[in-house]
Amino acid sequence: QVHFVESGGGSVQPGGSLRLACTTSGFASDYEAIGWFRQAPGKEREGVSCIDTDDVTTYYTDSVKGRFTISRDSAKNTVYLQMNDLKPEDTAVYYCAAGGYCTVVGGKLLYGMNYWGQGTQVTVSS
Repeated sequence: QVHFVESGGGSVQPGGSLRLACTTSGFASDYEAIGWFRQAPGKEREGVSCIDTDDVTTYYTDSVKGRFTISRDSAKNTVYLQMNDLKPEDTAVYYCAAGGYCTVVGGKLLYGMNYWGQGTQVTVSS
């Protein structure tokens, strides 16, 4: 059974930083990409950032480029999202997910994910 443990969410002021972590276990087969996705109230879920299992190829939606950094420690089965210079529009539930692919088209991260975590809340407010 696939299992995700997400941590690191919380409340910060604009300009602050948070680091999300997602540790996975129970995969019966390899996945090709893992990443972070978010959903704000009343909005559709969107892709934030992904990393391929080569641990080199990364993808970001335009709104977080230069502020967020994704990384993966394959030995620990953990993927991280360092979020700096947070803005109120970053407020959302952030989900970790793994699956087949990520790509960026027109500045928007598109994805095909098969397994999803429970989510962690990130709130950016003064």
